[in-house]
Amino acid sequence: MNPGLPSFAAVVAASAALAVAGCGSDDSSSSASGGGSSSGKKLTLVTGVKGDEFYITMACGAQAEAKKLGVSLNVQSPDEFDPSKQTPIVNAVAASKPDALLIAPTDDSALYNPIKQVADNGAKIVLVDTTLQRADIAASQIATDNYAGGKAAAKALADLIGGSGKVLLIGFKAGVSTDDLRGRGFKDGAKELGLDLVASEYNDNKPEKAASIVKAALARDPDLKGVFATNSFASEGASTGLREAGKQAQVKIVGFDAGPVQVEQLKQNLVQALIAQQSAEIGRLGVEQAVNALEGKPVKAKIGTGSTTITRDNMNSPEAKAAMDKRSC
Repeated sequence: MNPGLPSFAAVVAASAALAVAGCGSDDSSSSASGGGSSSGKKLTLVTGVKGDEFYITMACGAQAEAKKLGVSLNVQSPDEFDPSKQTPIVNAVAASKPDALLIAPTDDSALYNPIKQVADNGAKIVLVDTTLQRADIAASQIATDNYAGGKAAAKALADLIGGSGKVLLIGFKAGVSTDDLRGRGFKDGAKELGLDLVASEYNDNKPEKAASIVKAALARDPDLKGVFATNSFASEGASTGLREAGKQAQVKIVGFDAGPVQVEQLKQNLVQALIAQQSAEIGRLGVEQAVNALEGKPVKAKIGTGSTTITRDNMNSPEAKAAMDKRSC
C-alpha cells in the first residue's frame, strides 16, 4: 500500500453509513398531497442492494418525481444483491398491494414469479436498471444502454493502454441483465479494437473477491495492462488488488458507475476512467411511467438512458458532475 493513500475500505464504510441516513435510504417514503388524479396512489421501489450510491441516487430521482406528481413512494432494498434476499421483500410488497411496483430485479428469471404475484394483485410493474427474461409483465422498462456502455469502456481502456495488450473483465453477477450486457459490449468492443481479453470472471459484488481475481490474473499474465470492472464493488476491489500487488503503474482500470468512492479513486489515479450512468433520471422516469400507466396515459415500453465517460481530464465538467452518484438526496 502506498503510504500517502487513504484506506478506501474506510471510505466505503463511511459511504454506506451516510447512505443509510440519506433520503434515498431504504424503507423510506415520500409523498405530496393534492394535484392530479394520481394523488393518493402508493408506489413501492425495490432497488438491487442497500447502500449502493447508484441505487441511492436512483431513489432520490424517484422520490423527487413522486413528490412532484403527488404520489407516495416507499423504498426498500435487500442487504445483498441476491435473489434470495430480494424475493422476501417482493413477497411482502405483494401482500401490501401497492398501486405500482418499480423494481431492479437481482436475477432475470428467479424474480419473475414474485413480481408476477404483485402484478396479479393489480399493481403496475416498471423495471428499472435491470430487467427480466420475460419482461412482458412490465408496463415499462427503463435502463442505461449497458451494451453501449460496455463498448465505451473498451474504447476508454484501449485509449489508456495505447491501443493493444492483455485485459481482464470482472463482472459482478451472472444472470443479471445489466452485467451481461456490459460484459457483452466490452467483449465486442475489445475484439473490434484488437485487445486481448485473457479472462472474464465474476466477483459476486464482493470487493475482496475482485481483489483476489486481479492478483490471480497478474500471476497468470504478469504483462496484464488493463481491467474493466462492471460496477462499483468490482472497481473498488480491482484497485485494491493492484495496490496490494504493486502494479498500479502498470495496469489501468475502467470502472462502471461514479459514486463518491469511485470519483475519489479517479482523483488519486487509482482508477483511470469511469462509465457513469444517469441514475436519478432512471428513477424519475420510473415513477413517471408508473403514474402514466395508473392514469391510463401513454407509456413507453422501453426507455434507454445514456452514459458518460469520466476521466481526470474532464471530471470537473458540468456533464461529468451531473453524472456522478450521491450518498444522499
